[in-house]
Amino acid sequence: MTGTPAKALEGIRVLDMTHVQSGPSATQLLAWLGADVVKLEAPTGDITRKQLRDLPDVDSLYFTMLNCNKRSITLNTKTERGKEILTELIRRSDVMVENFGPGAVDRMGFTWDRIKEINPRIVYASIKGFGDGPYTNFKAYEVVAQAMGGSMSTTGFEDGPPLATGAQIGDSGTGVHAVAGILAALYQRERTGRGQRVNVAMQHAVLNLCRVKLRDQQRLSHGPLAEYPNEDFGDEVPRSGNASGGGQPGWAVKCAPGGPNDYVYVIVQPVGWKPLSELIGRPELADDPEWATPEARLPKLNKMFQLIEEWSSTLPKWDVLERLNAHNIPCGPILSTREIIEDPSLVANEMVVTVPHPERGEFVTVGSPLKLSDSPVDVVASPLLGEHNEEVYVGELGLGDEELRLLKSNGVI
Repeated sequence: MTGTPAKALEGIRVLDMTHVQSGPSATQLLAWLGADVVKLEAPTGDITRKQLRDLPDVDSLYFTMLNCNKRSITLNTKTERGKEILTELIRRSDVMVENFGPGAVDRMGFTWDRIKEINPRIVYASIKGFGDGPYTNFKAYEVVAQAMGGSMSTTGFEDGPPLATGAQIGDSGTGVHAVAGILAALYQRERTGRGQRVNVAMQHAVLNLCRVKLRDQQRLSHGPLAEYPNEDFGDEVPRSGNASGGGQPGWAVKCAPGGPNDYVYVIVQPVGWKPLSELIGRPELADDPEWATPEARLPKLNKMFQLIEEWSSTLPKWDVLERLNAHNIPCGPILSTREIIEDPSLVANEMVVTVPHPERGEFVTVGSPLKLSDSPVDVVASPLLGEHNEEVYVGELGLGDEELRLLKSNGVI
């Protein structure tokens, strides 16, 4: 008999006590991998249900795009009955994830010692802004983590201020790190029979994503960084605009007609210089000793990309892309958010998906970037607030219908 294949994390119950972005991004990935993710919300709901709304009285895109494939229950964990129910939920879960402020869950009466006493097999994951030390109690936001993890000081142009990146490396980047830790802990539990504590800090995750800049900080002690377009170097890694930061120089060059995203990013490999010089109408540069080798070109990267841009700026970016790819020159067009959301290949790869929603009709979201051959993902709508109260409390915890009504009238759920 053949049926729907079991998902990778089928049978794993996740108690999701997260909110906003870093935690929900992690638990959504676990849900996409097949875990049963039960999102526990205060009776007022995750704050992002109401933030940045585009439609009145409907869950915001902020919420719906981070909470697909989950179930939602409400619980006031400050009440005595709420604490009893939370204890039972912990007992029945394989994983518990939270991203409250430091010490918040402890103050509820659920320290790690208490949690592992309730359920010795549970994996308890926490996402915080910072590790132990002087920053522990700082309030953490996406761009604060970027500022303190090495990203902002190395992003932007040399003569401009530090810049935030549009990628949510502080929030969703930390969520991915948390998933890695949770999966490792579940795997180790197979051998030991024990759960464990998983801690991930946003500053630490951003720093991990900025490791090449720490590589370059250490290289600076041996002299200027030749692959950077900067002319002057101090004792810190400078902002270097759109430089690739890798072994092969790259830059975003302008294309016609000159709109804000009419650019193609081009990387100049040694093997690509000859065909590139021909494409830009300067074939003599292929053999010119002033330009022929990477070593000769490195001191004048700005001039090199200026020559390329004089050619590219006369053509639309898709023509530039086609001509560069014909010669195997690494490149990519700068895709705007509109181009991405309308990209047929991303739709075909289920990276841009349209999801039916009971109140807003439908919404477009980002699909799962994790493609497992035996664990396909069907993205389904985020839950309405408390949508699964009866299913979980009555159907699974065995509470009576009358108690459910009392819990609601008493403000416990």
